[in-house]
Amino acid sequence: MLVESRRRAYLNAMQVVHWLPRTELPFAAPSRPELLLPLAPEVAPEFDVPQALPVQAPAGAPVARSGERPKIEIPRPGSTPKVAVPPAQEAEKAPAPPKPAPVPPPRFALQLLRAGSCLLLVELATGQPFQSRDPSYLLLKDMLRAAGLPDSPQIIGEPVRWPLLVRGNLDQGPQAATDFVQGFIQARLEEAPCTCLWLVGLPAVRFAGEADAESYYRELPVEGLGAAWALPGLELLMDEPQRKADVWKAMRRLMARWKPSDE
Repeated sequence: MLVESRRRAYLNAMQVVHWLPRTELPFAAPSRPELLLPLAPEVAPEFDVPQALPVQAPAGAPVARSGERPKIEIPRPGSTPKVAVPPAQEAEKAPAPPKPAPVPPPRFALQLLRAGSCLLLVELATGQPFQSRDPSYLLLKDMLRAAGLPDSPQIIGEPVRWPLLVRGNLDQGPQAATDFVQGFIQARLEEAPCTCLWLVGLPAVRFAGEADAESYYRELPVEGLGAAWALPGLELLMDEPQRKADVWKAMRRLMARWKPSDE
């Protein structure tokens, strides 16, 4: 058991100032009587509530009579004045539409040839002029023999390469390429007309005939160029030989254009 001096040392260490034991402690000093008295209930302080002062209506305001409901003014649509927004704030509120991304210029190389009464605009898949032993050129000679045309076509001018310029602000988009290719062919037609224009390869079909791959094996009427025949590229015909049968079927239908005496 703890003696009184040691007990108080423990209580001081725990910062306990007032304490009351539940049972009588041996060797403890007698409790002070005032600690055993019940605590008095706390009474909330009373405050004087000021009386509400009468509210005076502003001059000219309607006064509600006894028994009448006060009128409430409801704002009508359009009654609120509009606040003018400065032009600078309007520009900040409505962001400018994004500018369309520039279309990169197409890249292709085309060679114009003449075989009999036909002109041939042929895609150069490698970008280089035809050589006598190139497989693609040998295939073109076979197609001309099958069509009844001279198998040694005449090369007309240098290949048409697009884009024309590597740098600069010149418009070299798809429409500019179309205008250039068609203008180049029209100039050659003024020198010597032809009965049918062969468009061999997708770039030739797209930028001379203004068509796509869905027009392969078909005859296309092109304004300013006359009748044109759309064909797959020579490289594609070598990679997919089954297309040669479709070329031959279309050729038999169109052969009368350049061989009228054989009918």
